Amino acid sequence: MTPQRVNLITLGVADLQRARAFYDALGWESSESTPGVVFYDLGGMKLGLFGLEPLAEDQGRPGATLGTGAVTLAQNFNSPQEVDVAFAQALKAGATALKTPEKVFWGGYSGYYADLDGHVWEVAHNPFWTLDDDGKLA
Repeated sequence: MTPQRVNLITLGVADLQRARAFYDALGWESSESTPGVVFYDLGGMKLGLFGLEPLAEDQGRPGATLGTGAVTLAQNFNSPQEVDVAFAQALKAGATALKTPEKVFWGGYSGYYADLDGHVWEVAHNPFWTLDDDGKLA
């Protein structure tokens, strides 16, 4: 049986240094780097930034045109105010606003932005999910 977990999310990016500068501007600190890849520790998993062409080659698809896909990455916060701060910080770092944070039908508060490569991030407060001191879902 395959374990139910994700250890690494890798985002294909057009310009690795530009993408790194964006996530650094969010206040994220890279945990390690190898040539052509930057990793961020997410507390039990990692986020990787990898150039689009080298990522296609690594996947066994040299020359393939990679897009961003129909995926949303999400960060949960302890309050709507924290959501607003995170959203504003992303816009200041160069993100594109997709949906300004607002109260939503499921009882929470959320908004969406796209990073410099079009990867969609949701910033949300879910009153039904508790976060521990490290920001992990409890």
